Amino acid sequence: MTSAAAGAETEVKTMEEVVVTATRTESLPEGVGGSSVTVVTAPEIEAKNLKTVAEALRTVPSVQVKSSGGLGGQATVFIRGADAKNTLVLIDGVMVNDPSNPNRNADLAHLSTDNIERIEVVRGPMSVLYGSNATAGVVNIITKKGKGKPTVSVGAEAGSYGTWKIDGASSGKIDGFDYSVGISRTESEGFSDADEDNDRIPHAGNTSEDDGWKNTTLSGKFGVELTQSAELEATLRYGESEKEFDDFAWAGYAGDRFDVVGFVQVPNPGGPKEARIDTNQFFGKIDLRHFLFDDRLESSPYYQYGRQIRKTRDNDAAQTSKFDALNQELGWQGTYNFADWNFLTFGASFYEESFDSDTSAKKSATIQSLWISDQLFAADGLVLVAGARNDNHERFGSKVTWRVSPAYTIAATGTTFKAAYGTGFRAPSLYELFADPNPSWLFLGGNPDLEPETSVGWDAGVEQTLFDDTVQLGATYFELNFDDRIIYTGAFPPGFTYQNDSGTTRTQGVETYVSWQPLPNLGLRLDYTHTGAHDPDGDRLVYRPQNEVQINVDYSPIEKLHLNADVRWVDDRLTESFEFDEDGNPAGKLDAYWLVNLAGRYEFNEHLTINARIENLFDEYYEETWSFATPGLSAYGGIRVTY
Repeated sequence: MTSAAAGAETEVKTMEEVVVTATRTESLPEGVGGSSVTVVTAPEIEAKNLKTVAEALRTVPSVQVKSSGGLGGQATVFIRGADAKNTLVLIDGVMVNDPSNPNRNADLAHLSTDNIERIEVVRGPMSVLYGSNATAGVVNIITKKGKGKPTVSVGAEAGSYGTWKIDGASSGKIDGFDYSVGISRTESEGFSDADEDNDRIPHAGNTSEDDGWKNTTLSGKFGVELTQSAELEATLRYGESEKEFDDFAWAGYAGDRFDVVGFVQVPNPGGPKEARIDTNQFFGKIDLRHFLFDDRLESSPYYQYGRQIRKTRDNDAAQTSKFDALNQELGWQGTYNFADWNFLTFGASFYEESFDSDTSAKKSATIQSLWISDQLFAADGLVLVAGARNDNHERFGSKVTWRVSPAYTIAATGTTFKAAYGTGFRAPSLYELFADPNPSWLFLGGNPDLEPETSVGWDAGVEQTLFDDTVQLGATYFELNFDDRIIYTGAFPPGFTYQNDSGTTRTQGVETYVSWQPLPNLGLRLDYTHTGAHDPDGDRLVYRPQNEVQINVDYSPIEKLHLNADVRWVDDRLTESFEFDEDGNPAGKLDAYWLVNLAGRYEFNEHLTINARIENLFDEYYEETWSFATPGLSAYGGIRVTY
């Protein structure tokens, strides 16, 4: 199988060391050039006992996750201070971003870490490889591939807020067939999404109802060796969820229920509270990999499919909306290996996105794409990755993006210099273009005259290893510039709708880290990120912390016991202009906060493991979204049996 290894390395590499998102090929981390890449591996997920993708992404520098309420509450991801709509989220290359979402955001609320091998995060514009939406970065969730002797495991966990989970998994390889499958069921009674500890919103029974979540997830990856030079691989992931949620008052805060009396919205804690969202998600991909010309050329035709259905019910249990969204892509990719010093990747695809709703006709759009990318290992220590792409949108015509990312390592000193420069574009979402007007709240509907957003981003940094690689440190400066950024505006004229913002929206900052392995069984890491994000008028963008600090301690005092402590500090954040308290005062900003999470795992033997975690050890009060609650001190414990 083709592998873009740095130079002519002969050392055997395990799959855990391979990344694919930065180049669309299987590459060693040192083979991706100057791209800023973070990988959250399965061992890290186990060590920290992370149960959702959102939890895992909170551990990544320059990545912020904003949730509305507890488990199952809407969760969106921001990279380097850009909008959530500028981050592309994938599962094995299949788009998770929802075409029916107003901004085509990806909602991470229902994505568990079941059957996940690693999560790759590439920061910076990646439209050159992934087209629209990848203008600030890409999150690619890679599921497990079966290998070795077949194994079966079952697990159970329970803890705070009436939460429990049961799951089962099996993986392995038999002759030319490999598989990895998993199934899980999670239920949580939850807590009130409306924050009962926020004294600036009304209570009196209006923040007391628990908002629960139920989720079932099935996943699988299957591979068949058709011949010595051809393999067929299929990936699928299905999830269904029920999430109870709270109202959001016109005044700008959450509550269990609000009724309209005349033209006034008033709390009604005594009325029915049946509001919920039912979500079904299916993601699948079929990929045929064939090797030609003495295995120099890897040819991969593929088809991938994503469907998401959301049904919303109000507090009286009446269905108020249904969205059925679909994205599918038919494509081919080839990679040619020039004697292990140059890997040329090229491809073409046809992409379609669409959605139906119960109130409007079907909306759709198509994009035809061509791309080429080159990984060049020009000399000892020098890696250069460069590429270009043309996306032909049926409405906006041809858009060209490009990217170059060199890196140079001085082996004698352990110093690596890296940089990246790239362009991006994001087509308006179908909702932004064609949403139906709603006169009852003065929404004029979508704006068919919108233009695509465009972006330019660059970063430059240095990394250093010391003391036989026991100490690693690095710093990277980044900058992202967005023109024609699409915003929701209520200015008159025209009224509430979407518009392209004039001027340049800019984010810039610094990512730094220090990692120290003083003992084989003890690892320490400190990350500090500073981000400045401002609109064309120089005003701070909402919900972007300017400073973040993360500290992680990983320790195994004895071979069978694994302990992990994760400490995170998040700076204050500005709230939306439409968010107010009960007295009509602007919400203003959310306070900074510290969080301390602990996790432990004890392996009695190769068949039996117990685990435990404590979240928010010091019961810190904080909000990620104005007036929406977050978990307090909570504890969970579980057991896993493997054969």
